[in-house]
Amino acid sequence: METHGIESIPDDDRTASIGDFMRIAWGGSNSLATAVLGAFPIIFGLSFYQGLAATISGVTLGAIVLAPMAIFGPITGTNNAVSSSAHFGVVGRIVGSFLSLLTAICFFSISVWSSGDALIGAIRRMTSLQPSEIDYAIAYGAFALAVLAVSIYGFRLMLLVNKIAVVAASALFIMGFLVFWPNFDPGFRGLAFPTGSARFWSAFVGSALVALANPISFGAFLGDWTRYLPRRTNPWRLMGASVLAQALSLVPFCFGLMTTSIIASRAPAFLTQVDYTGGLIAVAPRAFFVPLMLLAVLSGMSTGTTSLYGTGLDFSSVLPRFSRPQATLLVGSIAIGLIYVGRFVFDLTDAITTFVSLIVVTTTPWMVIMIIGYVTRRGHYLPEAMQVFNRGQQGGPYWFRSGWNICGVVTWAVSGAASLSLVDMPGHFVGYFGRSAGGLDLSLISALALPALIYPLLLHLFPEPRAVFGPNGPRWIPAVDRPIEPVRARSMSAMEHVR
Repeated sequence: METHGIESIPDDDRTASIGDFMRIAWGGSNSLATAVLGAFPIIFGLSFYQGLAATISGVTLGAIVLAPMAIFGPITGTNNAVSSSAHFGVVGRIVGSFLSLLTAICFFSISVWSSGDALIGAIRRMTSLQPSEIDYAIAYGAFALAVLAVSIYGFRLMLLVNKIAVVAASALFIMGFLVFWPNFDPGFRGLAFPTGSARFWSAFVGSALVALANPISFGAFLGDWTRYLPRRTNPWRLMGASVLAQALSLVPFCFGLMTTSIIASRAPAFLTQVDYTGGLIAVAPRAFFVPLMLLAVLSGMSTGTTSLYGTGLDFSSVLPRFSRPQATLLVGSIAIGLIYVGRFVFDLTDAITTFVSLIVVTTTPWMVIMIIGYVTRRGHYLPEAMQVFNRGQQGGPYWFRSGWNICGVVTWAVSGAASLSLVDMPGHFVGYFGRSAGGLDLSLISALALPALIYPLLLHLFPEPRAVFGPNGPRWIPAVDRPIEPVRARSMSAMEHVR
């Protein structure tokens, strides 16, 4: 059982390698859940080659934006949400906690849904039995509880699971390419959108955003795993490993894209319900049923654990009375309940596209602020000062204004709200100003550009205290000589005083 929470990992316990980190990051994407995301270009009406271009564009851009988020863990020894205290304040870092919860629920749910559907569907085709909703519910529960158990046990077991799953799942995906290849037509035209037309760009950008959401979703989690790396880990090698892990996710993305084009040709009814796994089973040769069941189990475990572990870890700091296992159990129980509600009550397509849109427009500005902050601070951080909140204290260099850094929080709130209003996901989620660009989704451009403009401006208008910068001072921004409030125990509330 892992004993470390979000306190900075001691140097003697930092025994993981860059290879270990890459396997976990790769395993988190090497799954049927990613193949479900790969189905969306065809669902949106693109041809195979148009969908392939959109997918590669989204994954590549997302991997580049994500890569710097890997370097905080070795420096601070804690997860990225706690590390964000340096730029959002020790209380304001709950923004990162919210983002990790949002992402965990989304990808934990997609992982459990896709794996459960694939397992039950394959059994149905092999036995000719007609499953009931109860059968699906049992399968979801079994997957969810297995993932929860691994996440509670901790980092080392999760690393072991991913070491096995990432190799086995890759082999099964390659087998899947070979099995489905005879039925695959790369000339699949979809709805035959002319390249460059308004409908093409709407579907292309929407598909790219779905693909981009996968690497972006790791933004709040990379520190969960890199905190076990030695303090002097080469940041460029670490970022390269992060990019490579995301590039390898193109395997399940392309598997989803290829098989969905076959489904659209032979069983289009599945696309109207966006039942990817049902469609996959409907067109799969019987020889692939057992490999598909194995893929469902392995990939469901790897993706689910990488999502749930980080959120449980982070909420042990938001709720200091809870240990990491207790917080993981609490968050996991809530997520399991939402899995059933999302699957049996709401429309699955709308649920996925809405979550994807929220992840892109809220996590991207947060990441941009963290990256700009790293540059202006010259990579200088004070790990002990980040632990003030969860120790029941106040004060220190990252206390700012009552625990909030207004520059970071305001930038994130304005950028996220503006970007959300510009979402125009084809046929699904549309923001308040989403139709203003004639069907073109501008949310990502807004999520990247606005924080890059607003945050440096606010840092000039409201300079940070010199104490948060290293001996070389800030880069490109001013600082002020402001006294730092000493660290002390938080004062009791009136109710606590009465007690």
